[in-house]
Amino acid sequence: MSVKPLFLFGTLRYAPLLDAVAGSTLATEPATLADHAVTWAVDAGGSERRFPLCAPETGASAEGVLVRPDEPAMARLDAYEQLWDYRPEPVSVQVAGRSVEALIYRPRAGLFTPDAPWSLSDWVASEGRLRTEVAHALMLLVDRLPPAIVAERYPLLAGYVASRLRAADENAPATLRHDAMPEDVALLAREEPYARFFAVIEDRLRHRRFGGGMSETVLRAAFLMSDAVTVLPYDPVRDRVMVVEQFRAGPFARGDRNPWSIEAIAGRIDAGEAPETAARREAHEEAALDVATLHSAGRYYPSPGAVTEFLYNYIGIAALPDDAAGIHGLEAEAEDIRSHVLPFEKLMDLIQSGEVTNGPLITSAYWLALNRERLRQPSG
Repeated sequence: MSVKPLFLFGTLRYAPLLDAVAGSTLATEPATLADHAVTWAVDAGGSERRFPLCAPETGASAEGVLVRPDEPAMARLDAYEQLWDYRPEPVSVQVAGRSVEALIYRPRAGLFTPDAPWSLSDWVASEGRLRTEVAHALMLLVDRLPPAIVAERYPLLAGYVASRLRAADENAPATLRHDAMPEDVALLAREEPYARFFAVIEDRLRHRRFGGGMSETVLRAAFLMSDAVTVLPYDPVRDRVMVVEQFRAGPFARGDRNPWSIEAIAGRIDAGEAPETAARREAHEEAALDVATLHSAGRYYPSPGAVTEFLYNYIGIAALPDDAAGIHGLEAEAEDIRSHVLPFEKLMDLIQSGEVTNGPLITSAYWLALNRERLRQPSG
């Protein structure tokens, strides 16, 4: 059965991403679609999405490429596009001065509206590497999971891939610990027995031993999580901090008599987002708080034996008057978060009494105890 040509106007014009999604290298021809423009997509809530839209615009010309995928490649492309609720429609495009009947993927009517012009080169510079790596990981799920689960998994998967790239790019000092080389760990096999909101991987591997040589083959499992930030707001003038309180599934599943946890503001770093940006966003979402200066209070794996999560702790300088506390959180994420403003010494009392059992908050509180007087100076 012949497959109709496909007109690509957006991110799939980037050859590495197209190869990752199609599962093979496809030949492309320059093509244009008359009376259309490629713009950023805006959802019904007015938020700009991280992908483009090809929308009607009289007199404009949307640049793109024409590809002629075989059936397996088309099946992969179709599965990828439909994850975002894009569906194929017939269209007539211009290729080398002639009209060609093709397919274009568009969202259902009313799902998105056009915004500012979209630039492929700008997108490649800012997100091309990340989105290509995400597509490689995503297509492994498309073959074995229902589309609804893959779509649900996507934000956390993208966050995990971004975390993996961040880990590869960041400095890894080794003045005391072993200075690892790529050949020091041999990955023999990897399986993913569970993938939904989070995921679990099982690796069969061998690693370098301190005494020399390689270990026997071992099985190691890891709980996949993206990087995250925490923010402990501090008002150096009033010598106050803000903490938040919310129900937590972890203590509840453990059988804790009180699963409401006192914590620092915290949240996942979105794919393509800097840790500092995520810290400011979370402070606004969880506490309606604008943070002035951020001080790094540690970067670490809270549970490296089995969890990929890497935390960036911050002390956020902010004004904390008497009326700064309240109840906040994103309704779309069923968040119910109560904030408390309290003297710094009260926080230390709560840690000593055992009422605060949240590791990142304890770490940040002790960092603040060491640096508090410096931050209270005018130059701090």
